[in-house]
Amino acid sequence: MKVCFVVSQLFAHGKYGGFGSLTRTLGKALATRGIEVFAVVPRRSGQPEREEMDGITVLAYSRVRWSASLACFRACDCDVYHSEEPSMATVYAQKAMPGRVHLVTAQDPRNARDWRTEFRYQPLRKKPGFIPAMLYETNPLITRAVRTCTRCYTQARFVADKARRLYGLDYTPEFLPNGVTLPDAAPAKAEHPTVVFLSRWDRRKRIEQFMALAEQFPDVRFIALGKAHDARYDATIRRRYAHLPQLDMPGLVDQFSGASLSDYLGPAWIMCNTAARECLPVAFLEAAAHGCSILSYVNPDGFASEMGYHARTDEDLEAGLRWLLEGDHWRRQGERGRAYVAEHHALDHVVDQHIAVYERHLREQIRKRNA
Repeated sequence: MKVCFVVSQLFAHGKYGGFGSLTRTLGKALATRGIEVFAVVPRRSGQPEREEMDGITVLAYSRVRWSASLACFRACDCDVYHSEEPSMATVYAQKAMPGRVHLVTAQDPRNARDWRTEFRYQPLRKKPGFIPAMLYETNPLITRAVRTCTRCYTQARFVADKARRLYGLDYTPEFLPNGVTLPDAAPAKAEHPTVVFLSRWDRRKRIEQFMALAEQFPDVRFIALGKAHDARYDATIRRRYAHLPQLDMPGLVDQFSGASLSDYLGPAWIMCNTAARECLPVAFLEAAAHGCSILSYVNPDGFASEMGYHARTDEDLEAGLRWLLEGDHWRRQGERGRAYVAEHHALDHVVDQHIAVYERHLREQIRKRNA
């Protein structure tokens, strides 16, 4: 079986996000099962047109000429083309290889309200380029491609009906989860209370709220992992909060290049997410897999309310941290999260699910051809 992932990035070449991390993790795992895996991505600065990455053959096309992806999809000649979040590349994959299985996982289905939130947090100098970037990810051609693809899935249960309405589907997408690797044993937690932030430092993620908690809780250790794509904004944040003695800012942790998230998530008590808007971030899965409770404004699939604390205001974020720290609430909630991720998001199980989905649709395709 040959599978091609249609995705915007692979957590490499200066573009580091959840879509790239989850696709690279899944692709690498599929390759170890003997599946021939490709990925077609927009080419970033310094990126070759073809390269091998963790068992994945990566083909890159021009970011300013979307139709250049046609040649990449034809060169792959795969049985299955799987879009990890639909885009214009989904449209071109169907155009290039019309007789193949085309699947879509709605990783973060965004409606008009969501796009307004995205726009609001864009820095002024980047607002002019926002519309073209948005059109790469949402327009009538993409909506039609999702509606006519072999099948659409969602990576979180709470957005299934949203995806059905957004793309005009006549069915409710099934749950096809993202996967993470669980530690072999429950991690040993730090003796001192430790709160970690794991995300890009983009403005929508509102890392200033996390830093404000660090100012309010001088007896708690805070670790802000990640960095911003905007170098000036990143440097400003680091300068502004460098005076806090219990705050560490290690930068980006690239788990695909030898660094280990477990070094930070293992000892941590709590993972704090302060974003204005999210779907179900991979960071939630990674943190819960390591027994961290989740403190967050967003509550995808009940991760915050059932496995941590769902904060509804800035003041509630502070109250939530106090509650988690009192009486070992963080530990009980973290154990719930670890059990949930082990049941629903363990990588081996998720790989099994994906292979089963691919094989089922391939069988259906053969049956239709022979009918």
